[in-house]
Amino acid sequence: MPRLLIFIGVALIGLGLLWMAAERFGVTPGRLPGDIVYERGNLRIYLPLATSLLLSVLLSALFWLMRR
Repeated sequence: MPRLLIFIGVALIGLGLLWMAAERFGVTPGRLPGDIVYERGNLRIYLPLATSLLLSVLLSALFWLMRR
């Protein structure tokens, strides 16, 4: 259990650093050029298609590496 908690902590630190680097280059996670935002009056619909796809690829790669 302690190793798992250390791994999760290191992964969260790495994710935070990646997030900061992405914002610095103008690519804000959650606002990628494939995400659909529909706004009309008080209605706002947000479909994060590109963000979901990117997150799926990253998690698949992470789990694949963990299995090896």
